[in-house]
Amino acid sequence: MRTTQTDEHMDELIGLLLRVGVILAACIVLVGGVVYLAGHPYPSDYRVFRGEPERLRVVSGIFSDALAFHAQGLIQLGLLVLILTPIARVTFSVFAFLYQRDWMYVLFTLIVLALLLSSLLRPG
Repeated sequence: MRTTQTDEHMDELIGLLLRVGVILAACIVLVGGVVYLAGHPYPSDYRVFRGEPERLRVVSGIFSDALAFHAQGLIQLGLLVLILTPIARVTFSVFAFLYQRDWMYVLFTLIVLALLLSSLLRPG
């Protein structure tokens, strides 16, 4: 049976998780932006769109570029952290509802998690 105190504690932890995720993502993107601007003192030609290089379209490439302190890798890593934040929130909720033995909410939350993951892992 769920109690008000348990619900409040779960809400506080979820709020903390979301705040930490967004702040961490913003800090990583900010560092990447500063590194980018330091390496590109003159404005670029933005009339022609150039997508991200192929290596920055996969997680391993993002991590290797970010660890090498390359600006684009850091920015992509920050965006990846931002995308993963709500997924971490839903995953945490699954375990919280399991702990509370609230089986209906476990089922609904697992469905939401499956939809989130399928939308991310779907090609194209």
